[in-house]
Amino acid sequence: MSRPGAVRIGISGWTYPPWRGVFYPADLPQARELEFASRALNSIEINGTFYSLQRPASFAAWAARTPEGFVFSLKGSRFITHALRLRRFETPLANFFASGMLALGMKLGPFLWQFPPNFQYDLQRIEPFLAALPHDTEALAALAAQHDSRMRNRAFLDPAPKRRVRHAMEIRHESFRSPEFIRLLRRYKVALVCADTVEWPRLMDVTSDFVYCRLHGSEELYASGYKPKAIEEWARRIEQWRNGAGRVDGEYASDRQPPKRLSRDVFVYFDNDRKVRAPRDAESLSQRVGNSRIGTCSVLPNIATDSKVRRATRVGTGPSD
Repeated sequence: MSRPGAVRIGISGWTYPPWRGVFYPADLPQARELEFASRALNSIEINGTFYSLQRPASFAAWAARTPEGFVFSLKGSRFITHALRLRRFETPLANFFASGMLALGMKLGPFLWQFPPNFQYDLQRIEPFLAALPHDTEALAALAAQHDSRMRNRAFLDPAPKRRVRHAMEIRHESFRSPEFIRLLRRYKVALVCADTVEWPRLMDVTSDFVYCRLHGSEELYASGYKPKAIEEWARRIEQWRNGAGRVDGEYASDRQPPKRLSRDVFVYFDNDRKVRAPRDAESLSQRVGNSRIGTCSVLPNIATDSKVRRATRVGTGPSD
């Protein structure tokens, strides 16, 4: 019998001033917030990649400051999804992948591609983008090598060790409630994000070998917390998904069942950060599903001057052409 899939439960970002004195100890230096959060939870979405191109040294330092087994998910560039709206995306996509995320090494998790609420389903735009996405680090590095001059002398293109690369797509418009769209995601092995919110569709079609959920607050966007009953419901879904279920209770765009699998990895991120709900809700759900990292964040290692971190801040660039 196949082992159940891995479960990653975390938060979307980690730098929020209202969290200080509530989630983070009041006397914790801001520079150590990632260390603290990564010892309370086993995954975090990196938001900064959505807003601007980061640098290899930043990714390497984040990897060095987090414990073994930790995984980051990365939000795709809003320049591609919101500004270009998937038009002429080829060079910006290469620049994005060249910006240094390969420096995360084994801590590189899925990429999240999020569309704006007014972006409608358009097969002619979406399929070329899905077809371009790399599914292992060697393919990612090859695509990244096509970057333009803006990334010269700051690109990082080392794919070692070779490992798979996953992608998830978050939609926010009713036009995506389409069996054709679900078939498209399955063809290109991209997960449909299950987004819990009252603002846009919450679809639970399984389209890849993993499940990706974002819990934004089901009563008030980015603000409302999750009560024990809701935590229990999400815990039950996680157990079903990780044990291979293609369907749980919820809404679906397609009646077709996904291919049978014995297990699936599950990634869940709380994005209800406005009222300091996200970290506590993530801890509650982690405790419910038995993730072992909870409770290990009371003492942080003294890594501020660790040679590994010092080396990470000096990460060089890979070949730029």
